[in-house]
Amino acid sequence: MKQLTRKDFDHLMFPTYVPMDMLIKKAHGCYVWDTEGKRYLDFTAGIAVLCLGHTPDGVLKIIKKQSAKLLHCSNIFANESTLGLAAKLLPHTAFERVFFVNSGTEANEAALKLARRTAFDDYGAQKDEIIAFSHSFHGRTFFSVCVAGQDQYSDGFGPKPGAITHIPFNDLETFKKTISDKTCAVILEPVQGEGGIIPADPEFLKGVRKLCDEHHALLIFDEVQTGIGRCGTFFCYEQTPVVPDILTAAKGLGSGLPIGAVLTSEKIAAHFSPGTHGSTFGGNPLACAVGQYVVDTLTKPAFLQDVRDKGEFLRAELKKLAQETRSITEVRGRGLLIGAELDDAYKAKASEIQKLCFKHGLLILLAGHDVLRFAPALNISKDQLLQGLVILKQVLNEIKQ
Repeated sequence: MKQLTRKDFDHLMFPTYVPMDMLIKKAHGCYVWDTEGKRYLDFTAGIAVLCLGHTPDGVLKIIKKQSAKLLHCSNIFANESTLGLAAKLLPHTAFERVFFVNSGTEANEAALKLARRTAFDDYGAQKDEIIAFSHSFHGRTFFSVCVAGQDQYSDGFGPKPGAITHIPFNDLETFKKTISDKTCAVILEPVQGEGGIIPADPEFLKGVRKLCDEHHALLIFDEVQTGIGRCGTFFCYEQTPVVPDILTAAKGLGSGLPIGAVLTSEKIAAHFSPGTHGSTFGGNPLACAVGQYVVDTLTKPAFLQDVRDKGEFLRAELKKLAQETRSITEVRGRGLLIGAELDDAYKAKASEIQKLCFKHGLLILLAGHDVLRFAPALNISKDQLLQGLVILKQVLNEIKQ
């Protein structure tokens, strides 16, 4: 086969993505190398997936060991790897049951189906409304993308599912006027990711929890991006004054392998009786073996404290950068999920900033159209964070000139 290049993407793949002008050859730790030998410092971690960086030694050992034993097992049978992850994961949460899937969008799809089924069983077909929030993001299946509050992702695919209501995030008064006995579920991100790294206000969450209880609606936390240590606690809900009824997770749980999870109580899980839901690859033994290693590593108090410390360090350095360059108006987030909102003069240049960072050897993300998003590996060093900020400062000064 001929040597592949970035140009081959354009005539081999669906035109869904527009990747940067390079082809990744290998990666390790917080660095990526392309086929030309250029090295990049990675502040994206595969969009908050690679919690322990690229190809971590501990994960590679688990993959080698498990792949020699069992790669796949249908859900007609139980297996040690999948049960082992469930047994390790649940004690670190407020939940009693787990259902494994392959991705975050599948986790949210299952959670929404579970909420609808629970309401149907307990209260009847008329209790079907789902309340979600503007600028939220819950995945790319048709149901989950319609629930998310961003029409650009759901328009143009025909009739949308009904009984979905979108309201502004962190607006408790509007929520009070919207929720009713017809509401079966409320879904939100404790920190909106694609929407701009916007944390939920604690008083808003307390109000939502109270009204959900009053109207017998289930509260779903989408922790696909905020969970698995990303925010400095194993799950972000631990930093809020509430506990959701259903929680979804994915991304970091597999340290690069595809896996997702839905967690809830025994009572709610019982509504998914045999035959009501399923997944061919959900609970894959290989991914679950890696998940066990991730849970063991990321639930250590010292590891989580280190994430919090580095998050505070990065926010402080970004605030210094904001003062020096006058390019950033606000720095926000939790742990190592951080957003830097660009000043009005820079907002239209977010994509240009991202591409210039790439040119200078730094990989960063955007959240929305005007926020720089930082979601590096959780074990990144402070020196590496500073290296990246030196590049970012250079880029911002270039843009200014």
